[in-house]
Amino acid sequence: MTPKVLIALNTAWNLVNFRAGLIRGLRNAGYEVVTIAPPDEHVPRLRELGCRYVPLAMDNKGTHPGRDMLLLWRYLLLLRKERPDVFLGYTVKPNIYGSLAAHALGIPVINNIAGLGAVFIKRNWLTRLVRGLYRLALSRSQRVFFQNEDDRHTFVEGGLVRAEVTDRLPGSGVDLARFSSVFLMDAGRKGMRFLLIARMLWDKGVGEYVEAARLVRQRHPEAEFRLLGFLDVQNPSAISRAQMDEWVTEDVVRYLGSCDDVRPHIADADCVVLTSYREGVPRTLLEAAAMGRPIITTDAVGCREVVNDGVNGYLCRTRDAADLADKMERMIALAPFERAEMGRRGREKMEREFDERIVITKYLEVIREILHRR
Repeated sequence: MTPKVLIALNTAWNLVNFRAGLIRGLRNAGYEVVTIAPPDEHVPRLRELGCRYVPLAMDNKGTHPGRDMLLLWRYLLLLRKERPDVFLGYTVKPNIYGSLAAHALGIPVINNIAGLGAVFIKRNWLTRLVRGLYRLALSRSQRVFFQNEDDRHTFVEGGLVRAEVTDRLPGSGVDLARFSSVFLMDAGRKGMRFLLIARMLWDKGVGEYVEAARLVRQRHPEAEFRLLGFLDVQNPSAISRAQMDEWVTEDVVRYLGSCDDVRPHIADADCVVLTSYREGVPRTLLEAAAMGRPIITTDAVGCREVVNDGVNGYLCRTRDAADLADKMERMIALAPFERAEMGRRGREKMEREFDERIVITKYLEVIREILHRR
């Protein structure tokens, strides 16, 4: 009988954009792959990957205990029906409630903690609750992957997970063939073109990016500052459409909306920026570096892993628009060949440390170990 691997995430979009390589890798290794997430317009693309999709309703951002208990019950029913050989959990609610259901049914669990998000940036009752739930959910997991050492240290030192079951992955990795290096073409362009790719959240440092753009344009009015990513998302830190419209009307930034393929936008940028307060390892920066673009990002957990300061980009202080503006002006001051050299070094770093195949290989090794023991 073909072994079955079940992958649970909080959106179908997330599965398609961040786990497509893993799904293909599992399929190529001979596993049946079942994916679980709330339905959205990306479901047809999941089926194109050769996996089976099962919808599961989920209140992604809510904290209502009744709805969360209902989600746990849904996971129990679904997993009892599917009976996978291994459960792979990603994002907070699948990692917590999916894992609890899998443990109750004796299904081996592999978790991936891809950044701790806003709930770990703040210190309140919700943080304490989530920590307690993580401690319970990870107590019997076979392996818990982290994307940076800071997050792993936080969980191990906080008693949320046993050190011996943890391991580190280079983020979700990057498909180096799909995100190939593109020559930096700025001949004839009036000014530098900066691009921030992220969900439009205050916690992603979008406000600092806009303020830095104001500062830089006082001395470099020809510079262009673009934003790409989902707006009006379900998140306490979400930036409103009214706020975005105000910035666009002010002509300080250009909002590009959202898209399924970021490659043309990266290719059209001179420098990619991410000013997030905390990440796992941001996929957008991996993709930008793989395409040979210099990067400016915060010296924050997860972000600093992608940039060697002064080598393939610059690190700036978190929540500091003035320091970000200074790093942008340093980037502007570089000669085109110097920015191209930064981009080349970034591509080399991706090839050495962040190849998606590293992630796929680690998952296949752990799954084989689990199946061998059963």
